[in-house]
Amino acid sequence: MLFERVAVIGAGTMGNGIAQTFASCGSRVALIDVDAAALDRGLATIGKSLAKFVAKGRLEQQQADATLGRIDGSSAVADAKAAQLVVEAVVERADVKAAVFRELDGVCAPETILATNTSSISITEIAANTARPGKVVGMHFMNPVPLMKLVEVIRGQETSDETTAAVVACSEALGKVPVEANDYPGFVSNRVLMPMINEAVYCLMEGVATREGIDTVMKLGMNHPLGPLALADLIGLDVCLDIMEVLHSGLGDPKYRPCPLLRRMVAAKRLGRKTNRGFYDYE
Repeated sequence: MLFERVAVIGAGTMGNGIAQTFASCGSRVALIDVDAAALDRGLATIGKSLAKFVAKGRLEQQQADATLGRIDGSSAVADAKAAQLVVEAVVERADVKAAVFRELDGVCAPETILATNTSSISITEIAANTARPGKVVGMHFMNPVPLMKLVEVIRGQETSDETTAAVVACSEALGKVPVEANDYPGFVSNRVLMPMINEAVYCLMEGVATREGIDTVMKLGMNHPLGPLALADLIGLDVCLDIMEVLHSGLGDPKYRPCPLLRRMVAAKRLGRKTNRGFYDYE
């Protein structure tokens, strides 16, 4: 079941990819970001992404044009009021998400499903900021959204069976493969992935091998398409650190302690591809 009208809150890397994916499948999408410059960048990124699909023969130009035509940019959260499904994709901070959900709860109709693309924060805690916890669910897409098949569907403590079933069916209608998970820190994907990335950073910090050596071992030895340090650069080192902090505080186990080198890289604003410098340089 594909929702006819969808709103996506946040036009960053994940938000614009989610908007593109829904619009490509026929949904009318309101892409909303209070930062007008970020909204413009998000819309431009969608245009470039669709152009690549056309160039590779995966889309006709008229299909790309139709997809863009189904996306309406806005700087007002109030423009989510007509949506049947809202997907929040703002920064990975609990306080920011809480504020967004409080606002959405006041704007959207009672039957509207409010989903969060959080990669680690408790769905139950986010839902507690609304008067509709049964209608709040995790819908965690993978980056890059238009290409990656997985969607983690995470149930909070109060998420209803009907809400979960609707989001699972919607994910399938988008051509994705939904996997249901329960509400524990990091869910499945990041509870497994982030400690591996964190350990790779420890290996680099302790001089076990070079960055290239570490990534090559994981690519050629474990058949990973991308090494953990290059993957961290793609995800964003700030996002990796945020998720490790959630795992460390939420599970209380010292094995989730963020590597000091990861903290130092984030403090230096070496965040990966989005700043053109991370473990690798992208100038």
